[in-house]
Amino acid sequence: MFAVKQGVYNASKIFKSMELFAIDSQQNRLPYDGCAYYYGPIIDPRATTSYYDILRSEIDWRNDEAIIFGKRIITKRKVAWYGDAPYAYTYSKVTKHALSWTPTLEAIKGLAEEKAQVKFNSCLLNLYHTGTEGMAWHSDGEKELVKHGVIASMSLGAERKFAFKHIRTKETVSISLQSGSLLTMQDQTQDYWQHRLPPTKKVTTPRINLTFRQMRAQAPVLNT
Repeated sequence: MFAVKQGVYNASKIFKSMELFAIDSQQNRLPYDGCAYYYGPIIDPRATTSYYDILRSEIDWRNDEAIIFGKRIITKRKVAWYGDAPYAYTYSKVTKHALSWTPTLEAIKGLAEEKAQVKFNSCLLNLYHTGTEGMAWHSDGEKELVKHGVIASMSLGAERKFAFKHIRTKETVSISLQSGSLLTMQDQTQDYWQHRLPPTKKVTTPRINLTFRQMRAQAPVLNT
């Protein structure tokens, strides 16, 4: 059994063990108008499985909500929102307030920060139970986020296709996101590219996605 201390792995040991997963992360996967870097798996497979199991049980998962044409929609996909402060984050016309970090989330955040070389103060988690649950075309350009900041997407569980589409040229780029992998989006990406997780019947197992974000210093917080 892979050594665990209070449910959190030693990040330095994990990085040393991940040298065999070397991928050219310096290659921008977008041809123009933005930057997206795929690092491949940065977490040891055994650690990935343990992180996944812990997050399934300790995260306060809730079915996501959206307001579409004035009607409240409840999704099968579940979400959770965590951060340094009880940040208010609004998307799909629904506002969420961040919960406090768990030790496991802080450990995974540290892995993403070391690779991306930036600090994150929040994380939106998505739980997709099967491949039939996905995400429609959208961009993460909400006013609460640092403009042109870095968003780091970590994947645990089932391997899924992730797609970009340029809003003007309609050119598309697809990446297969492996379990334990890291993808970063930054600079003008959210201005010119939308992204989605297309549904598929070929995937029958769950996936957890963690998107670490940078909320603005002036971002609203829940009054307590």
